[in-house]
Amino acid sequence: MLKERIKQLAKNKFEEVRGHRRHLHQYPELSYQEKETSGYVAKQLDRLGISYQANVGGYGVIGMIEGKLPGGRVIALRADMDALPIEEANEVPYRSKNPGVMHACGHDVHTASLLGAAAILQEMRDQFAGTIKLIFQPAEEKLPGGASILIEEGVLENPTPELIIGQHVHPPLEAGKVGFRGGMYMASADEIYLTIHGKGGHGALPQECIDPIVIAAHVITALQQLVSRRANPTVPSVLTFGKIASDGGTTNVIPNAVSLMGTFRTMNEEWRREAHELMEKMVHSLVEGMGGQADLNIVKGYPFLINDPDLTASAQSAAQDFLGAEQVIELPIRMTAEDFSYYSQKIPACFYRLGTGNKAKGISSPVHTTTFDIDESSLELSIGTMAWLALQALKNE
Repeated sequence: MLKERIKQLAKNKFEEVRGHRRHLHQYPELSYQEKETSGYVAKQLDRLGISYQANVGGYGVIGMIEGKLPGGRVIALRADMDALPIEEANEVPYRSKNPGVMHACGHDVHTASLLGAAAILQEMRDQFAGTIKLIFQPAEEKLPGGASILIEEGVLENPTPELIIGQHVHPPLEAGKVGFRGGMYMASADEIYLTIHGKGGHGALPQECIDPIVIAAHVITALQQLVSRRANPTVPSVLTFGKIASDGGTTNVIPNAVSLMGTFRTMNEEWRREAHELMEKMVHSLVEGMGGQADLNIVKGYPFLINDPDLTASAQSAAQDFLGAEQVIELPIRMTAEDFSYYSQKIPACFYRLGTGNKAKGISSPVHTTTFDIDESSLELSIGTMAWLALQALKNE
């Protein structure tokens, strides 16, 4: 039986995949620097006898598995490979050996899992028709995003996949479970860089100055009100300023300038465009009205991620069949962003979540933290589920 064979292969390959994950975790590389990671992936595909193209869009690796049965469609599976500029705090045997760099978002898990799923699918080629394109993608964490670069270089062509499936670790979800959500799932993400120029001076003589800190306080409040009052309440929107810094100043010194950095996120392209225009007008009019000058740069980032409803429903049903209905949950909307969204804007896509947490073992740290880790038992489920979803997608024409 196909399902049982996949489960057995996943069990057999667990130690190998855990070895992949631990190796990748020890040698993380930042976005656009994934040379050794890419080489490791290529080496494993060579070992499996899977043909591939290396150095696509930087350090991307694109593999191809051909089923031996006649006919069939083309689908794609994607994993990202880059790490984050974070110093790992975990005291584990596979701790990062690269100072200041850590796989704190689970991309080591994604890459190892796709290698494991590829190993299963390569071994089962005599049981399916069609082509599976393996996308090992660089630079998910940093604009413009590796997905956009790969698309520009033709990753969705020659051959063109009819759909794409990807997964992401999810610490709040216990290992053994997966989660799905059809339709709008993750937000667009834009970066805001604002510098307010005033006139510095003695803190006891504000009448002789133009205080950029006071102006910045008004700008932050006004922009928050813009989002809360001008956005349609049915459209999720988030505006957050994560950094504010002056070019000097102390208890009794007003600085000349203040810089702010923030993010704007939503799930509606029309409102996204309108919000950018409103922010531009509000910032300049408010700052200039208070005597200062504003340099504002809104960098357009990843689009929103939409999971194709039909594909996602089919994948969710397949996961329930493979794991049991109690192991598959419905996910809420997330205002985080992912460059998988670029694929979702081009072809039907399904981006699902892999449970990696284990509260009983103390494995619960969120992604992007110094103590993020996973319950490695999730790797067996990960590779088996992805292989099963791929074969079901090949069949569901």
